Amino acid sequence: MSDWPDGRTDDNRSGNRYGQGSDNDRPESARVMRHVQRPSVPPQPRNAPRGAAPRQRRPEPPQYGPGGNGGDAAYDSGYNTGQVYGGNNGRRAGGNGGDGRNDGGRVQGPPPDWRRRIKIGSLTLVVVVLAVSIGTYFWADSKLKREVDLSKVIERPEGGDGTNYLIVGSDSREGMTAEDKKKLHTGSAEGKRTDSMMILHDGSNGPTLISLPRDSNVEIPSFKGSESGKLYQGRGRFTKLNAAYAMDGPELLVRTVEFNTGLRIDHYVEIGFGGFAKIVDAIGGVELDIPKAFKDKKSGADFQAGKQTLNGEQSLAFVRTRYAFAGSDLDRTKNQQKFLAALASQTATPSTILNPFKLYPTMGAGLDTLIVDKDMSLWSLSQMFFAMKGVTGGDGTSMNMPISGSVGGNLVWDKAKVKQLVEQLKNDEKVTVTEN
Repeated sequence: MSDWPDGRTDDNRSGNRYGQGSDNDRPESARVMRHVQRPSVPPQPRNAPRGAAPRQRRPEPPQYGPGGNGGDAAYDSGYNTGQVYGGNNGRRAGGNGGDGRNDGGRVQGPPPDWRRRIKIGSLTLVVVVLAVSIGTYFWADSKLKREVDLSKVIERPEGGDGTNYLIVGSDSREGMTAEDKKKLHTGSAEGKRTDSMMILHDGSNGPTLISLPRDSNVEIPSFKGSESGKLYQGRGRFTKLNAAYAMDGPELLVRTVEFNTGLRIDHYVEIGFGGFAKIVDAIGGVELDIPKAFKDKKSGADFQAGKQTLNGEQSLAFVRTRYAFAGSDLDRTKNQQKFLAALASQTATPSTILNPFKLYPTMGAGLDTLIVDKDMSLWSLSQMFFAMKGVTGGDGTSMNMPISGSVGGNLVWDKAKVKQLVEQLKNDEKVTVTEN
């Protein structure tokens, strides 16, 4: 019987049969198995579905021999070398060059494009910030009370460099309850009067804050009635500065300041008692260093010396007190300057600006009670605020209007110094004039 696939016998070899009945005492020689060549798997189409198993061609019968044909095709030993079919050079599916499946058999997409995600996230953040900023701007702008018409002021002086703000603190009790008036020691007087007046000049040589004492002796000039439009001729009458406000409101006050100083006022800002206290409470109080203890029954002030945080009620008492000081109104104006600079400095901080739970109540409290001129914009208002903050800086100056004496209990301005001061402000020069 033949033991070779092609039917050949051992007789076809050299004649030496070993084993299988051979009479030779040497062991049978090892048979040489011809190389079995497995068919290769064709490459997969590029548009094959992701995650799909690779298509494999039905294996053909193995071919033996160098030519790959001949009578050896009928034999298949079934031997497997352990190579994984798939044409990936032995790499597992799901790895580099795999079919998109990971070791767990789940479909794995392409790696995330982090650069694209960051761009989309940044763009979204910018859009949100812009939307909030624009919304806040229009919300704040709608709250401004533009009630003062400076176009009604007649015979105005020429303007100069920089911007001049007239800042007025009135004793208006509008919107205050009986309990509020009692708590804040404001009394219940009808109408409103100016309790403090300041000129803030914002220029290239640093901000300058000049207090105008309410008891300043000034001349009431001719003016046009803010309501009636009637022209009232000046009679050369001298009186206290705050009387101008009581006679015909902000327009006559601006007219009187411009007439007696020669300095053009660009913007007008006024705040009442209630609004002042609300702003302070909204930011959590204002820290002040009070050099000397003082007490005043009329304003309700009762302060010890040293650093302390004042709430709205205490702050109002601090800026209104004058009877406890030897300099009376002049000492009070210095306290007002000191407090307003501290208020501006402590409000314009990241903890307030970047905290919406603090920013919006502060803006709401201030804007609800501010009265400004018709040409005042939010930008101009913010410029005034930051100029006020800079008063205590290296380039800032704060002073009272120079005084030369008094008459009938009213303070008389030093005309020569006032003229020099106004010229420096008009030319936006560094202020060198000092108060007495």
